[in-house]
Parts: sequence; structure tokens; C-alpha cells
Amino acid sequence: MADPTHRHDPLRTLAFALEKYPERVQVADLERLTIESARQNEKRPAWVKVAVPDDWVKALRGSREGDRRFLLVEVPREVEERSESSIILPGEL
Repeated sequence: MADPTHRHDPLRTLAFALEKYPERVQVADLERLTIESARQNEKRPAWVKVAVPDDWVKALRGSREGDRRFLLVEVPREVEERSESSIILPGEL
């Protein structure tokens, strides 16, 4: 049984999954899934409502020891642009 006080490092988990099991990682573009959103104000935090596959909802609403880990990842636009470039900059080897 997993130790409930143990905290996973989401970045380490993501890097490992992408390196060792890329075929098992699902990526969804948050912009395309967004149905509604609201900016933060003095009465409430900002929020985003997204449409996701039903099995994701079941996994989130199911037991806390589910078989999946959902992470929200931000990728800067310049990193996306660099990923499409054929020019290799120092430090990208």
C-alpha cells in the first residue's frame, strides 16, 4: 500500500513517463478543450471548465489510488517554436 504522506514530484514523473513510456502518455491541448473560463476577481479565483473524455472523469472521481495521474503542464510558446526548428542552439544537445 502506498504511503499517503509521500508526495510525488510531478515534473520527475512526467519526464520519466515521456522518456520511458511515451506511448502511454496522453496529451490534450487545453485551449481546444476549454468550454468556459473566468478571470480572477476579488470574490473568487480564476477558473477553467474543460471537456474531457468520460474515462478521465471516472478516474478523477474514483478512488484516490487510481491507475492514472493527471497533470496540468505549461509549455512556453518559445519552447514550442524551438521544437519545430532544425537549428540546434547551445545547450540543446
